[in-house]
Amino acid sequence: MVPHFPAFAGKARFEDEATMPGGQVASALAACARLGLRTKYIGAIGGDERGRVQLRSLAEAGIDATDVKVRPNCATQSAYIIVDGATGERTVLWRRDDALSIEPADITPEHIACARLLHIDGHDTPAVARAAGIARGLGIPVTVDVDTIYPGFERVLPLVDYLVASAEFPARWTGLRDPFQALEALQKEYGMKVAAMTLGAHGALARESGRYFYAPAYVVDAVDTTGAGDVFHGAFCYAVLEGMSIGRALDFSNAMAALNCTALGARAGIRGLEEVRALMACPERRANAEFAARAAAGG
Repeated sequence: MVPHFPAFAGKARFEDEATMPGGQVASALAACARLGLRTKYIGAIGGDERGRVQLRSLAEAGIDATDVKVRPNCATQSAYIIVDGATGERTVLWRRDDALSIEPADITPEHIACARLLHIDGHDTPAVARAAGIARGLGIPVTVDVDTIYPGFERVLPLVDYLVASAEFPARWTGLRDPFQALEALQKEYGMKVAAMTLGAHGALARESGRYFYAPAYVVDAVDTTGAGDVFHGAFCYAVLEGMSIGRALDFSNAMAALNCTALGARAGIRGLEEVRALMACPERRANAEFAARAAAGG
């Protein structure tokens, strides 16, 4: 935590530091577990102290870690996150050892068949494609959190039912700068039920059945935006399983992500249903006027 992000080649005194668990899918599952869902994590960690921190965090959250692989002579994926105390915005420096990769052969139908929903990210694309293919064959819906271009990811996207990408991914993938056009192109090419993108402080945008849905962000006093997208995805998974409409699902996920920003760390601000619903009842929202108008007008 720093008072403000330093200028290039500058210096800044940091105010606080902490070692805390995170991870895209792991944090999404922590949100699901907090909402009362039974969850299981499939992945790999190193045999170091950070790996033990992550394993403890999964256990404490009530997440089944039976299928987590421990690689003894490997460092756990980790990040140094600089949080700007003035705004709560974060800058992430991360590293993942290649030895943490999950291979397609590591994924079996038994790993997936127990689920009502499969949530994936972009790492280990061949293994992710196998998991999503198994889920598709079993009629299990697949949600994906993707924020960058992964080689071979075109094999995964046709197997996805709910794409919820970062604000940058649709344009990068399609080459279309207009977010409405980019979501439409993704949905038409790959056939997912919902193509959506998170917009940070301005909420989220989605396309379903040829219609656009825009949900403004909730206003909170942000301490740290780390993990907001991951918690959004966990809330969205819950919303899918609860059968929420896409508009309601976006509102619910926005509220859960906003609450997570009120505490330091990727998961420290995860709240339960009562607090999420209380925030959703507040009228104050932060909207992108252009997105709202275009969504209402059909794009």
